[in-house]
Amino acid sequence: MGDFTVGDEDFLLDGRPVRLLSGALHYFRVHESQWGHRLAMLRAMGLNCVETYVPWNLHEPGPGRYEDVGALGRFLDAARAAGLWAIVRPGPYICAEWENGGLPHWLTGPLGRRARTCDAEYLERVDRWFRVLLPQVAERGIDRGGPVLMVQVENEYGSYGTDRAYLEHLAGLLRSCGITVPLFTSDGPEDHMLSGGSLPGVLATANFGSGAREAFGVLRRHQPSGPLMCMEFWCGWFDHWGTGHVVRDAADAAATLEEILACGASVNIYMAHGGTNFGGWSGANRAGELHVGALEPTVTSYDYDAPIDEAGRPTEKFWRFREVLAKCQGGRPLPELPPEPVELAVLRVGSADGDTADGVIPDGVTAEGSAGSLAVALDGWAGLGEVLDVLGGEERESPVPPTFEELDVDRGLVRYRLDVPGPRQPYALGVLGLRDVATVYVDGVRAGVLDGEEATLRDPVPGGAAVELWVESLGRVNYGPRSGESKGIVGGVLHERQYLHGVRARGLRLDAFDSPEAVGKVAFGPAGVAGAVGLHRGRVELAPPRAPGAPDAYVFLQLPGWGRGFVWVNGFCLGRYWGVGPQRSLYVPGAVLRGGSNEVWVLEVGGGVG
Repeated sequence: MGDFTVGDEDFLLDGRPVRLLSGALHYFRVHESQWGHRLAMLRAMGLNCVETYVPWNLHEPGPGRYEDVGALGRFLDAARAAGLWAIVRPGPYICAEWENGGLPHWLTGPLGRRARTCDAEYLERVDRWFRVLLPQVAERGIDRGGPVLMVQVENEYGSYGTDRAYLEHLAGLLRSCGITVPLFTSDGPEDHMLSGGSLPGVLATANFGSGAREAFGVLRRHQPSGPLMCMEFWCGWFDHWGTGHVVRDAADAAATLEEILACGASVNIYMAHGGTNFGGWSGANRAGELHVGALEPTVTSYDYDAPIDEAGRPTEKFWRFREVLAKCQGGRPLPELPPEPVELAVLRVGSADGDTADGVIPDGVTAEGSAGSLAVALDGWAGLGEVLDVLGGEERESPVPPTFEELDVDRGLVRYRLDVPGPRQPYALGVLGLRDVATVYVDGVRAGVLDGEEATLRDPVPGGAAVELWVESLGRVNYGPRSGESKGIVGGVLHERQYLHGVRARGLRLDAFDSPEAVGKVAFGPAGVAGAVGLHRGRVELAPPRAPGAPDAYVFLQLPGWGRGFVWVNGFCLGRYWGVGPQRSLYVPGAVLRGGSNEVWVLEVGGGVG
């Protein structure tokens, strides 16, 4: 057991000054079989601590229905076994480029802007969740022999609101749930952010990617004493679909890390290892300085241009950081790196023009040590309507289109059906309040793809037509004033200026595919054309010498020429693919692979590149 406290100038462990050299590694973005390897990589880089968020929506997908809440405790035990301390950031809101900032859709749907305030209904849900989650954190505090040094109060609240009573409630809730280690807040180094997100008597920390001296100067105006810490040193960044891949020069990032340490501060490298947004859990942002503009969905990879890449390999940034951090070890040598993960193969699902595997390696992946490129042979296809009939929810009829939240759809898509009355002449058909993208069919024929808050089909639609709109969520907003907004059609469907009423809506949740038995009830026909809308089934053989199933192995999967959709390997959802890039391949952890036949499902919803 240890006594970790916040001193006037330093963190103190059993009364002695200690500097926290932490790295962010989210247990929910790394396959559990790989936790040990990734934590060993943190130690080898020169870190003594690991930080993780906790996504509420992953663990409570429905009110009072909990799933694997104990994963956090297992991760903290793995951190301790690796010789690392731990910092826990339980939310309830986490941002993290994660769906809805970690808040459950069933909570933000009815509450709207009352979330993240001292609203009684919201706090009742938070209280209940924390009383389920936090006992495993409390019992792993350093004062009880565990690795946990500190726990965060909310997350970057100063970027969102000013409800001091809300923050005070959360701080009291953490204490009442048994948390005895120090609490802290973290915010951007701006006066309004620190004033909105800080609490008296709770350590304030700052988040930034450069300008350490200036950032700490602002922090000191709000907190004259106490240890300095950059709780998020942004050493890279994340990508949005349809944009370029973001990178940061390794030497520049290392220089900023050195500047932070030269200020006498502690640091948490965000991200030390990013991992992957498996399961379609990627969030989204809104464009513009105030984050209220166009939707910007986040890609599946959370590589983040981190020092440890998505596959668990050291990058140039790793070696630069290791050189800087080696100076903080008091003359002790750094641990050796664990064995590097082995690339087994590159899997390719044939493109829409009949292309097959040709040995092309995805961006950032070397062919060295690879088994080469293997084709996934498609052997079955079912139309999207047939898949919905088997795996979808109940169809609901209402005067206006229900939102995703009203249909209890967190990740996935919704089919809206309606009829245009007649007789009448053809008029423009449009949607008000569309989130995020809709593929429209008129009398069974694809008529176009709509996106944006207000969108209209190019060609007019006649009276008497039957219209279907398949709306897909591209990820709920995770940051800014529009976080927590509803998905689907939040306005209505217009024919000329007239609302069309009488809507039949049915949801298809991604987690409906979690059961291979359920998917097995889908009536697959012969293999369809690669890239056609619907559910494709394929297989690929992996020989035992390639060690499938090993946690230190991996493959990348590509879908050249396909449009937009989701992929599963042996029932494990890899996440979204999208032909617009910048991500061109999906990471597959070796633990989900097996020797012999591996089954691949591809749910194509976009239909061709774009």
